[in-house]
Amino acid sequence: MAEIPRQQLFLCALAIVAVALVGARYLKQEGAGAAAAAKTSKPVRIARSGGGRAFVHVTGAVRRPGVYRLPSWARLDLAVKRAGGPAKGADLEGVNLAAKVADGQQVVVPRRGAASGVGAGAVAAGPGEAPSAPISLNTATPEQLDQLEGVGPATAQKILEFRREHGGFRSVDDLKQISGIGPKRFETLKDKVRM
Repeated sequence: MAEIPRQQLFLCALAIVAVALVGARYLKQEGAGAAAAAKTSKPVRIARSGGGRAFVHVTGAVRRPGVYRLPSWARLDLAVKRAGGPAKGADLEGVNLAAKVADGQQVVVPRRGAASGVGAGAVAAGPGEAPSAPISLNTATPEQLDQLEGVGPATAQKILEFRREHGGFRSVDDLKQISGIGPKRFETLKDKVRM
């Protein structure tokens, strides 16, 4: 095996030391630059997704009915709490408190035992009669829905399920999303129901 001359070993050692010094200097500059950047940069703010606001009208059997500004990620439970909570005699079974709020939404908390919609201008119909005024999709009972032309017990149940799942109807057009209500049936219903 050939011996490596001392001069070459010295030059190799010198090259290794030079590379180590350059590397150390580079790492020191990177560390100082990162520390300076950390000192001068602003703190990072983490925002919740959907960080907007929603205005929700809470009415019916609550202590302080009105329009409330809520975070867009909030649930109807928070809307009812902001309205002072349920009033005496409120029927929270008619409201899906776990549904997300939507901007411009109206939440109607019905009263126990009261005919839905009567206090809001709708007139309750007798058995077998069609309602004389539009009924509220958000507070109507299955019996009231069943009295509408073209709505039977099965469709009335689908309307109630939609109301529970979505926290209520936001417009009469939401009826189009219910299976069994096609364009013709919607045309006959749209003037007989309200929000």
